[in-house]
This record gives sequence, C-alpha cells and structure tokens, in this order.
Amino acid sequence: MSITPSWIGIDISKAWLDIADPALERAARVANGEPAIAAFAATLAGRDVIVVFEATGVYDTCLRHALAAAGVACVRVNPQRARDFARATGRLAKTDAIDAAMLAEMGRALCLAPDPVPDGTREKLNLLNKRRDQLVAMRQQERLRRMEAADPVVCAGLDAHLDWLDRAVGEIEAAIRDLVRASSELTEAETLLRSTPGIGEVGAAVLIGLLPELGCRPARQIAMLAGLAPVNQDSGTRRGQRSIRGGRRRVRQALYMAAVVTLRTRSPLKAFYDRLRNAGKPAKVALIALARKILVTLNAMLRSKTPYAA
Repeated sequence: MSITPSWIGIDISKAWLDIADPALERAARVANGEPAIAAFAATLAGRDVIVVFEATGVYDTCLRHALAAAGVACVRVNPQRARDFARATGRLAKTDAIDAAMLAEMGRALCLAPDPVPDGTREKLNLLNKRRDQLVAMRQQERLRRMEAADPVVCAGLDAHLDWLDRAVGEIEAAIRDLVRASSELTEAETLLRSTPGIGEVGAAVLIGLLPELGCRPARQIAMLAGLAPVNQDSGTRRGQRSIRGGRRRVRQALYMAAVVTLRTRSPLKAFYDRLRNAGKPAKVALIALARKILVTLNAMLRSKTPYAA
C-alpha cells in the first residue's frame, strides 16, 4: 500500500517565503535567509512531503540547499508553467499566499517528479560559466567600441580594459578547468563530450553544468530539455509549421555553435547536414537538426560511457 505524499507550495521573494502547508491552518511566512530557512526545513525532516516552488534565480538557492540537507524532496518549476496552471484552474487573483497554495495544488494535480539533489560542484561550475559568458560579452562590446574610437585617451582606456578582460577570461577558464579536473566524474564526462566533433572546452563545460540529465534521459526528453524538439502546430485539417521553443537557452546556444563548428569537419555529422541541405532544407533548419543530432549522440555516448566513433 503506497502513501501519497503531502504537497507544500512556497512562493519565493527576495525577502520572504510564503508557505502553503496542509498541516497548517493558514499560510505561514519566514524570512528568506539561511537561519530561518534552515529552521523551517528542519520541521519538515521525517515528513513525507514534496515542496514545490518557482525558479527564482539566486533567491531559491538557500531553500534548495536547506531542503536537501534535511532530506526533503522538492520540485523547482518554470514560472510560466505555474502561471499557465493557475489560469487553467481559474485562479485569476494573485497574492503570495494564493501563489503558494496554487503551487501545492499544481504538484498534487500533476504528480510532479522531485528534482535531483543539488550538486555543489556543478552549481559552482555554472557560476563560473556564467561569469565567463559575462566577461566575453563585455569584451566583445569593448572591441566594438575600440573600432569606433579615435581619441587617444579613449583608445588607451579601452586597450587597458581589453587587456584586463583577456586576463580575466583566462583566469575564469583556468578555474573551470581546475574544477572539472578535481572531479573524476566530471573529467570522464568532459573527455567523452570532447571526443565529439564540434564540442570544445567551453561547450563541454556548459553541457556538464547545465544539462546534468545528459546520459540519463531518453532522446526525446533530452531534446525537450534543450529546446531542440520541434513542437507540432496542428489543428483540425490545418498542418502548421513545427518549431522549437522553450528549453535551456544556454545549452541550446552551445549545441548550435557545436553544429556550426562541425560544418568545418569531415565527420558523419557534417554528412548528415549535407544530406538535409541536398534534400532542400533551409540552412537554419538543417543546423538546428544537426544540433539535435549532436545532442542525441552525446546522450547515447554518456549513457554507454563510449567515446565518439566516426
């Protein structure tokens, strides 16, 4: 005989957590800080509960780690999906307490699967990857400004900043390499990923950090997570054009760049792209299909622990 867990909804803001717990007579509120959240998570330890909350960037970090430390399962849902559920169930009003109750109901109605326990190493890797992306974007902006600059003082300042950015990017990349090398699991994953044409050091780090499900999910699911699975747009006799949407944007960008790099190789992946183009597919469509092909190949490689074989 199975016991259905209780679902707890939490609405997260910068300052507060609003909690809808069926064991309480009314909604509760705790401060969004480590001591208060740790004390709250301790009250859930030993209970058969699953906590549901929206992804809110850094504001849910403390909660996720406190729940993991207390051995409490949780589900981090996309805010848009939560809003769609609220509208579908006729919830037009919006307050923090109402949102918390809605999230608890969403978990119960949809039987949401709990998320994996947070991996501190991968989370740190994601922070380093994010910082590298920020520095690279700033460097590109400064390079464009340098091309337009003429004043000697402005040029000198831009040159100095570009030199600093080059060093900063190099330091972040070294920190990423050190972090990956310090973990045998991540090192093995990186070696397998980089054996594939088009996957370099940066792409491998992004996939390891932002797509931990790689090698653990079916091909269709992994493509949906990356936003590379075409979605049907059919209704009645109308057959709409399929398109990709949603998913993890940074992962999709990394795979798209891998597809572009693959076009300069003589691998079977390049031959796959050529067949699509010869069949009349537009270049952009063929590149997206190639990106998905690369992702599915990587997924199979990590599942079987086998390097790429041409």
